[in-house]
Formats: sequence, C-alpha cells, structure tokens
Amino acid sequence: MVLATGGDKGRDGRAGLSTFARFLAVAGPGVVVMLADTDAGSVITAAQSGAAWGYKLLLLQLILAPILYVVQELTVRLGIVTGKGHAELILQYFGKSWAWFSVATLCLSCIGALLSELSGLAGVGALMGVPAGVTMIIVVGSLLLMAFTGSYLSVERIAIAIGAFELVFLIVAYAAEPKAAELLHESIDIPWRDPKYLYLVSANIGAVIMPWMVFFQQSSVIEKGLKPADMPAARLDTAVGSVLTQLIMAAVVVATAATLGRAGGVGSLDTVQQIADAITPHLGDTMGKLMFALGMSGAAIVATIVVTLTAARTLAEVMGHKHSLELEPREAPWFYGIYTAALVVGAVIVASGADLVAISVGVQVMNALLLPIVLGFLFLLARRLPQPYRVQGAWAWVSGLVIAATVVFGVYSGVSGLFG
Repeated sequence: MVLATGGDKGRDGRAGLSTFARFLAVAGPGVVVMLADTDAGSVITAAQSGAAWGYKLLLLQLILAPILYVVQELTVRLGIVTGKGHAELILQYFGKSWAWFSVATLCLSCIGALLSELSGLAGVGALMGVPAGVTMIIVVGSLLLMAFTGSYLSVERIAIAIGAFELVFLIVAYAAEPKAAELLHESIDIPWRDPKYLYLVSANIGAVIMPWMVFFQQSSVIEKGLKPADMPAARLDTAVGSVLTQLIMAAVVVATAATLGRAGGVGSLDTVQQIADAITPHLGDTMGKLMFALGMSGAAIVATIVVTLTAARTLAEVMGHKHSLELEPREAPWFYGIYTAALVVGAVIVASGADLVAISVGVQVMNALLLPIVLGFLFLLARRLPQPYRVQGAWAWVSGLVIAATVVFGVYSGVSGLFG
C-alpha cells in the first residue's frame, strides 16, 4: 500500500524566491530539533564521556552526524509528502495496537527527557543560588505563556534564539586548549571490549538519535506548511542542524577531556556543579559559571519545549483530537492540557529532588534500546511513499544499513553496558 500524499503539490507559496531566501523561509524544524537533540542529558553524557575516557569517544560524535541526518531526512519526506504525523501514519497503516505501542515508547522517552531537562535547569539554578522550586516556577510559567499566547512560528523563533546559547560550548572547548597530538592519538585508541566504555557508547547513541525527534520534526514540517518543492531546503536545514549538534557534543567532550580525562585516568562527574567546575577552569569562576549556565540553559529549555510539544501533539493525534499551536486553547483542549500537565508534573518531581547524572545517562541508554521500534517504523513508512519520494535504490540500501547498524550496535552496547 502506498502512502497518500497531503496537500496540493502544485501550490508553492515560496515560488520565485532565490535558493538562499527559500532556505531561510523553510529552515527551522531541522535546526530546532537538532538544538533540542543537544539537550541537558546529552551535554551531561558528553561530559561524562570526556571525563571518564578522554578523547576516546570524540570520533563517535563526528560519525553520528551523517547517521543523524539519514534518520531525520526520512521524517522530512514523510511529513512533507503525506501531511500526516508519525503516529497517525502508524495508526493508518499498521493498526491501533501498533500505534499505541509506538506512542507508549515515545511517551516513556519524553518523560525521561523532560525530567532530565528540568533537572538540568534546576542544577543551573542551584549553581546561581536559586532554589529548585523557584527555578521550576519560572521555567514552567514562561513555557506555558509562550505556548498559550504564541503560534508555531513564534515558538520556533524562541526555541532557536534560546538554543543558540549552546554555541558557548565551542568557546569553552577552545579555551580549554586541547593538545592536538593527544586529541588525535586518543580519538582512535578505542577500547571496544570494555563494558563501561560500551555503556557510554550506547548512551551517546541514545543521546543523538531519540524517539521524540522523529515525531517532532515530522509534525513541525506539517505545521509550518512545507510542500514538496521545499524538500531540498528542508534537507539542508536538517543537514546544518546535524552538523551543528554534533559539533556542540564534540566540544563538550573536548572540554572535559582536556581538563579531567587524562590518558589512563578516569574522572567522575556527579553534579552540575562538578561539570561546571570541570569545563570552565580556563575562563575564571564568574565567567565560567555564566557561560556554562547559558549553554546548559539553552540546551535544556529548547529540549523541554520540543519534548513537551511532541508528547502533547502525538497523544492528541492518536486520540483523534486537534493538536496545533495555531489553534486557541479552547479549540484544542487535549493538546494544551497534556502540554500543561507534563510540565507541571515534571516540575513537581524535579523540585522534590532527583539524581541528575544518573537520570540523564540512563535515559540515553533507554533511548538506544527503543531504537528498533522507532527506526523500524520510520523505514517501513518511508518505503511506502509514492514516487518519486519513496526511499528506494541505493539510498534505500544506505538508509537501511545505517538504521540496522545503529539499532544493532545501540542495543548491543546498551545491554553490554548494563549487564556486562
């Protein structure tokens, strides 16, 4: 069965624009989801990687960039061509049971991610002397105001502006003055058989390819009204985001490796304070804390926006309710209700106290173990698209092999790390 296309293919509101102008008009969903990908949990996972293994996990960050693009490019195709969300397509072509199963795994991932993001923000607040409860009130209040009073485009712009603060990690990595020879030597000296190393490999894979990213970007290209003519620009948007997010992850690994992860030594980071102390010694106490707070806050806030919107959109979608930021709260009560409940419950749990590092790394490993479900449906749906958008030929082989390898290694390293 071939997936039906959504919308009018012949209508292109951006016709006549130059290539660059079209890119600026289309860009957003890919950059937002990739900035959210480098979330609080990912930053912590990268910091743990550098502290414990030096530069030995740096090469993995670069390898994951094209893999991330291959996966997210499929979501762009599905959203633009069909005009339907991921859960809706699974419901339509695989039935209600598989749709709810897929949504259940998504919600599990979103809950873990949300707790991780809010815990990261509470940690930043504590770094600045602000109690967790006060931080949660400010964060939840601001995000509710943003969603209830804005549109998709306004939320997208806010997310990009906040997420841009993550770029400070590139400055922090440069300030750490890593030694090039040591970096090159350690990055290819890989202890494949060490279960503790494999655990962090799995955590990094889970930190890069997350279930909620697939659902969010597919829904976002629909809500932004992108058409098949926008496909090249949307792919470039995704490619730019893929490279950007992995450069940020690599920067965190380099920063912690240069300060804690000496060859043959194993460091440990158990709190946000310790991570801040580890990656900012060359910037001075005040400037270091400020830059770390900006980077971590940008990462956590944009990810909080994405995961809560994803959970609210997908649950409302699979239940057959309206789910768009373009609608007023009274027009989409389920969507806004789920969004609000997720933020409030997550904030209450975090304000009561939680082990940030344990939650963050564990969530990333869980994401790796969920990859077979998420990526399996993604590939099968992409194979059902109509011509010429169907994944076929050489690209189908490339996509299939990349997905299979990612799934196998992600699950293997996750199990090995947990039980090895």
